[in-house]
Amino acid sequence: MRDDNCIFCKIANGDIPSATIYEDKDFRVILDLGPASKGHALILPKPHFKDLCDADPEIMAKIMPLAGKLGKAMKTGLGASGFNVVQNNGASAGQTVYHLHVHVIPRYEGGPKIVVWTPGKEEVAELEKTAERIKKQL
Repeated sequence: MRDDNCIFCKIANGDIPSATIYEDKDFRVILDLGPASKGHALILPKPHFKDLCDADPEIMAKIMPLAGKLGKAMKTGLGASGFNVVQNNGASAGQTVYHLHVHVIPRYEGGPKIVVWTPGKEEVAELEKTAERIKKQL
């Protein structure tokens, strides 16, 4: 499955050139044109899935091991001290291209803060209510 109007389908399937760092039958991994840090990569599935909720479970089962392999390569090849694995779903979560993709972002000592938030506080009773609302939908 592929969407001929999707820029990431075109990149993943080799129709548009990219700085490819890995490719197999299911994925193309490219360097992001707007990197959060040096070596920021995108894992692009070759089939089109709008987001995580739309994705094939077999493809998803392969993404995290691939992200780990990339992160390890970034640590040894680029001297990164760590890495983030980020996947956005929906506009409010920061998704701008509606083709499932996973960011693997190398992190460096003293580098920019990329994924940060101030932890909130929640009462136990409210946590339980929230948990029940989610569980009912599973």
